[in-house]
Amino acid sequence: MPKAHGLTRIRRFSLGAGLCGATVAAVVGAPTAGAAPDCSPAGVSNTVNTVTGSAQQYLATHPGAGAVVNRAVGLPRPQAAADIRNYFTAHPQEYFELRGILAPIGETQRQCNTTALPPELASAYAEFMAG
Repeated sequence: MPKAHGLTRIRRFSLGAGLCGATVAAVVGAPTAGAAPDCSPAGVSNTVNTVTGSAQQYLATHPGAGAVVNRAVGLPRPQAAADIRNYFTAHPQEYFELRGILAPIGETQRQCNTTALPPELASAYAEFMAG
């Protein structure tokens, strides 16, 4: 994972926590199948915010996953990616649960033909979702 350019450790932590939270919230607030997505900037932002909240709740109730994700925020990207991959490989149920929580971000991006996350989070999101 490339190092975030000019981001402070706190900002990187906030972005990482935000991504996880955004992902979780999207699953809970995802529209039902067949419903037209809200592709307005506010609609896309709402999806990300909802997913973020849900992901944060999930990580708070799964201390092992929460610890590895929170620790990864302060690490160089290659080490963070390896740590997260190792943890979720050993805990596949948690991986699939968190992946499901984060899925609405990708669905919104595809359905709305937009990018919902800043570049430093978009690549981490894509890597996590790919397994």
